[in-house]
Amino acid sequence: MQEDKKQNSVRFSRTRKHHANETAEDYVEAVAEIIDASGECRVLDLAKYFDVSHVTVSRIVKRLQGEDLLVTRPYRPISLTKQGAKMARYAKQRHEIVLDFLVAIGVDTQTAEIDSEGIEHHVSAKTLAAMKRFLTK
Repeated sequence: MQEDKKQNSVRFSRTRKHHANETAEDYVEAVAEIIDASGECRVLDLAKYFDVSHVTVSRIVKRLQGEDLLVTRPYRPISLTKQGAKMARYAKQRHEIVLDFLVAIGVDTQTAEIDSEGIEHHVSAKTLAAMKRFLTK
């Protein structure tokens, strides 16, 4: 019984940690994508991208700036810090592996795109590596 409690503790602790990082990963990945597509990213671009209010984006951008992931100044575009760019690349890579894996096992593309948005944040390095191996076979 004690071993079960310990396993649950580890499992749920890992999930809580991943939930805490989801927004940061989603935002830095979106900033990178928007910059790649149009050359710059502004709060309004993120509000449209996520279909949320300007105020919501401003709060999150401020928090991520405090975490050294984004840089912004009033009336200026948002940019990624070195740490933010690294996180964005890693998040995009995980997302692509999960998406490609889901499609490879027969999930339709539209469903795979939706599902991969959640799975990418919670998949372990071991599972991700297994997905990658599956895709290369």
